[in-house]
Amino acid sequence: MTYQTVVTDLSDVKRIHQQMDLYLKPIAKVYITVSLPKLKIAGQTISNWELQKKLKELCAPLILKTFTVSKSTMEYIRFESEVSNRASVKSYVAALDYKSIKLAGFPEILKVNCSEAKSSFPTRQDWDEYFGDSNLFDETQPGERPDTIYLSGVPCQFFSDSKTGIVSTDKVDKLFSVYGKVRNIDIPMLDPYRSDVKSSSTKNFKPFSYVNDAQLSFAMYVQFQNYPSFEECMSSFRNMKLLLLENSDKAVAVSIKVDFDRSKHLSDQSIRHRLMEKEKIEKLQRQREEEKRKEKEKAEEKVRRKEEEARREQEVRRQRREERRKRKKQEKDMQIAAAKAAYRIAMEERKLKFASRRLEAIRLVTYLCQRVQRDIEAEETERKRRNARELRVVEERKRKEVEEKKQRFYKEHELKSRILKRKLEEEYKYGRRSNTNANQQQQKQQRSSTSSSNRR
Repeated sequence: MTYQTVVTDLSDVKRIHQQMDLYLKPIAKVYITVSLPKLKIAGQTISNWELQKKLKELCAPLILKTFTVSKSTMEYIRFESEVSNRASVKSYVAALDYKSIKLAGFPEILKVNCSEAKSSFPTRQDWDEYFGDSNLFDETQPGERPDTIYLSGVPCQFFSDSKTGIVSTDKVDKLFSVYGKVRNIDIPMLDPYRSDVKSSSTKNFKPFSYVNDAQLSFAMYVQFQNYPSFEECMSSFRNMKLLLLENSDKAVAVSIKVDFDRSKHLSDQSIRHRLMEKEKIEKLQRQREEEKRKEKEKAEEKVRRKEEEARREQEVRRQRREERRKRKKQEKDMQIAAAKAAYRIAMEERKLKFASRRLEAIRLVTYLCQRVQRDIEAEETERKRRNARELRVVEERKRKEVEEKKQRFYKEHELKSRILKRKLEEEYKYGRRSNTNANQQQQKQQRSSTSSSNRR
């Protein structure tokens, strides 16, 4: 796995290309070997964290930032630590070499040795021996001679395009053209069929890599036109880290693996083989796509048939529901019509009943009115008869009273006449004058009696 570190010391960096922010920084590492005590108690362990803490205290005021266990045995443990620059390596060696530390729980004193880390970078002797001593290579053919550099663990962000975010071959070509003319560049990550080519060409198990799977870093092959360009590039990258200067205050460095190509990756035969494999894979891919298309068409046809059947079933169910709905509606309409007819019949019967009752009531009222009229007429007749009878009685009584009055009048008149006659006789006797007054008085009395009888 490739680790990126933030670099603050830019005193020893070397710019690769003037138009790119990529630099080379020398790798400065030290090996710190600590002898381990014998473990006498079962289950007793030694903490790497405690060892690192003791080494940091021992190295102070120098700072040890990173620790990597490069080798561990029962007798000793070796740490690999990266320092800021090569100039300070001797200071770290002087501070740690032939020193000792003591751990809690262990009576023994642990010895510490420190030395500069050896480089595993390939040399000219390595590729001369590799290509010169083998009969499998033809130095007249590109890719079968020392002209191709293999770089792995390169961060994608160092060469990614600002617009697409994909690793740009043009940037790689631009960077390595500093060392000479580039014949060919191959970045396997950019070929979508490369994983299939590898799987078809080898049966070796490929371990899981988070970096490669997540595509945070990539590998590439750079082939130069001539050997001096190859040698200059290898010399420049020897014991160097690749550094990206993001801004004036921040730089990120990463240790990449640089080696010469040992697999004839960019030879004509390998390129033809990959092209053939790629064509086979493309053909297989087309066949797979055709099969997938046919399977998809079959699946779509099957789905279409199912959908058609489902639509037909749905249509049948809809028609059945419609028929049931119509039947229910007809039944409901019939029930409503029957209910309306029954209601009309009931209303007619009720009206007829009301009419008959009304007729009976009219007849009864008429009969009662007639009876009342007869009773009234009878009462009126009886009243009239009674009034007539009373009137006759009254008239008879009046007649009798009149008769009685007449009789009384006649009697009084006769009495008065007698009295007057007597007076007249007396007046006659006494004088004519007296007789005249008497006659006048008599006439007055008669007139008054006549008027009173008329009033009665």
